Amino acid sequence: MKSILERIKNGEILVADGAMGTMLFARGLKPGEPPESVNLKNPEILEEIAQAYLDARADIIQTNTFGASPLKLSDYGLEDKAEEINRIAVERVRKVVGEKAYVSGSCGPSGKLLNPFGDTEPGEIYKSFERQIKSLIEAGIDIICIETMTDLNEATLAIKAAKSISPEMPIMTTMTFDETPRGFYTIMGVSINDAVTGLQKAGADIIGSNCGNGIENMIIIAREFKKFSRLPIIIQSNAGLPGLKNGEIFYSETPEFFREKAKDLINAGVSIIGGCCGTTPEHIQSIRKVVDNYKENGCKGNGLF
Repeated sequence: MKSILERIKNGEILVADGAMGTMLFARGLKPGEPPESVNLKNPEILEEIAQAYLDARADIIQTNTFGASPLKLSDYGLEDKAEEINRIAVERVRKVVGEKAYVSGSCGPSGKLLNPFGDTEPGEIYKSFERQIKSLIEAGIDIICIETMTDLNEATLAIKAAKSISPEMPIMTTMTFDETPRGFYTIMGVSINDAVTGLQKAGADIIGSNCGNGIENMIIIAREFKKFSRLPIIIQSNAGLPGLKNGEIFYSETPEFFREKAKDLINAGVSIIGGCCGTTPEHIQSIRKVVDNYKENGCKGNGLF
């Protein structure tokens, strides 16, 4: 496959996959269980999910390693299994996708707070990310995806750990923002402008946002990112905010709604469009149709469909 950065540079819009947790819960993951335990107990489920997103024609498919840093796994007594958990995740996705899609190594927050807000030293978090990312790279990923970050310092540590292991590995980094009267900020008080400045300085190749917002807010966030950065932008929206319906978590934004709004993400200049919580292969298939239509027909008039 061509380099993902080369394809984006040539103007191609890529489609990422959707939610991992939503798919795991649909296949029996119990509340309170670490999602990464599936890698050890039922790894065939990872192949099912990868196949579903590949069938939806995603270009980028993630590994089930969001919480697979040793620090995060220590919450469940699984820190000694970190290398095995990360390796299995990559191998199972690669088995399904081969060279038909990029395998993205997911790295989420450590779950710890850095000093002075918490009791964890930067070096400890750095070493934890370094250990996870080394395992992912050795297992054969194509991209590192440092995602759902709210602390710019933690995101920076993860990027630097990745760069120290493989300077050539493309790095995507996304942060999660909340809407406030003053604009969009992470829960740690990071603005979009600050995020752009910090992530670029740390060495991220692709930046953007995932989680925390439905697709309409993400369109606004995407436009803000484009104001401050010339780097490629990735946006992975939730299917709305979660609610309860008949005692189960419910997301209101349908694949049809995503299909309509994905046009606005393209017009905002987003290079990679995917989904986060609540999204399914059907949502990704809807995005794919919009992207394919854009490829076939191109921009019209003022750049809108």
